[in-house]
Amino acid sequence: LRGANRTGRPFTGDYAGDLLYSTLISHGFARGEFKARPDDGLELVGTAITNAVRCVPPENKPVGAEIATCRTFLVPTIARFPNLRAVLALGSIAHQSTVRALGGRVAAYPFKHGGQLPAGGVTLFSSYHCSRYNTNTGVLTEAMFFSVFSQIAEFLRT
Repeated sequence: LRGANRTGRPFTGDYAGDLLYSTLISHGFARGEFKARPDDGLELVGTAITNAVRCVPPENKPVGAEIATCRTFLVPTIARFPNLRAVLALGSIAHQSTVRALGGRVAAYPFKHGGQLPAGGVTLFSSYHCSRYNTNTGVLTEAMFFSVFSQIAEFLRT
């Protein structure tokens, strides 16, 4: 077992987690020190992290049936937060699944890095996934990722 499967905390044990948690800390959405261990003392602040797809499919490429099955967990997870104002979807699969979980049609809410759309009573923000692949190929830079969190922080201040 590696990463989240080992620790029970999403985005733990790889570069995506390093980038995500350092960005959360820098924007005040988490505090403490991220050491990729469930006992590292890191605390989320007014923030929750969940996965649109809870399993790790072959080659990390979920098929439609897996995404739809996992949405049965995503819908009640979102509903648990009555004061929810913003959701950040990391990657197009998470974006599309979140749109559907919020009762929207994907065609009406296209994925766009840095996108910000009202959907299902919240504002949906979108970013390219913070995977090592995306950062190594230049699809996503740390500055681009940081900018999305800055947008969210500004939105929540209003």
